[in-house]
Amino acid sequence: MVDRVAAVAQARRVFERRHREWAVATAVGEVVPGPVLDLPLHPPTEADALGDPDGAAAWAQQWRGTPGVVWERRRWASAGAQDLPVRLRLDEPLALTRLTGDGARWRLAVDRATALLALAGGGSPTAAGDGARDAVRRALGVVVGLEEDDFVRLRGVLAFLRDNPESGLYVRQLPIRGVDTKWIGAHRGLVSALHQAFTGSPDLGLAAMPGLVRVRFLDPALAPAGLGDAAAPVAEWSRLRLRPRVVLVVENLETVVALPLMEGVAVVHGSGYAVDRLEQIEWVAAASRILYWGDLDSHGFAILHRLRSHLAVESVLMDRATLLANRDLRVPEPAPFRGALPLLTAEEAATLEMLRAEGDVRLEQERVDLAAAVLALGAALEAE
Repeated sequence: MVDRVAAVAQARRVFERRHREWAVATAVGEVVPGPVLDLPLHPPTEADALGDPDGAAAWAQQWRGTPGVVWERRRWASAGAQDLPVRLRLDEPLALTRLTGDGARWRLAVDRATALLALAGGGSPTAAGDGARDAVRRALGVVVGLEEDDFVRLRGVLAFLRDNPESGLYVRQLPIRGVDTKWIGAHRGLVSALHQAFTGSPDLGLAAMPGLVRVRFLDPALAPAGLGDAAAPVAEWSRLRLRPRVVLVVENLETVVALPLMEGVAVVHGSGYAVDRLEQIEWVAAASRILYWGDLDSHGFAILHRLRSHLAVESVLMDRATLLANRDLRVPEPAPFRGALPLLTAEEAATLEMLRAEGDVRLEQERVDLAAAVLALGAALEAE
């Protein structure tokens, strides 16, 4: 026998699984095909009723007045005719929510699906395409969980992006009350998914914050206007007419600021995989020599490979001798890079293989003795 508590729990599971698609269908005027729930209640048999007449009567009584319950008359030899609930059949979502108590949530889902699809359909939810409907269905769980103010902001952002596909604005410039960089950061995935589904464009049309590149001039004669250590966007660095003899790309910022003065050398903070943009700085690309010193691990070699695909780069302190001299400072590498790196030299490839053979270890750049590293850098600079 299925009691009311179990039936309500089953109805809630159905609601959780299906209410998003039902809300989208309702928003565009489609009839949700029923029944949305058809649950056999497995009423007591005559033997059950004779064995526990009070229990059987109480079980049947709990279903009195419950909408959607189908009753049947059973004729028993010993107990006569009995009216028993045999199944719970609910034909549309609203009836289901009356049973589960999710009526307010259901109405909110329909209202918000309707509002979003109206945005996608130019004012008419029924004009929204299949892609928009699918996106709203997938997002509706998150959307229903938004506070009303945040939902108003979401609609405002989506409407602005739709109407201004190439605004070129920074997030801070969006003319929507309450929308700032933190709001966009917290909701960017939702905004991006719905915007792409509504407009077909994966690009929000907003300006990206300029990526800053930090440069320290180890030769004061190179420092523009005497500025020995500065960070600026790539475009601004490119406007400078600098001519360093050597550009040294270093991954660890502490190492960048700790290096001593070196004639003709500008040291650039590599910032991991952001090294791609260095080729856009004319004086970096035009340098007589570009040296790269990164962490002695698989990702350090992957970054070297990536940089070398854009520029002619030599590595320094990324060899087996450096690794062997600092074996006691190695640590496990948590998530090693496994891709192919065909642009490595024979020595670099052998060093990477040694790292892997010793259990995917790494030697972080900042753990290498600075005095020894400066000697090695000096030797590399002289070996032209």
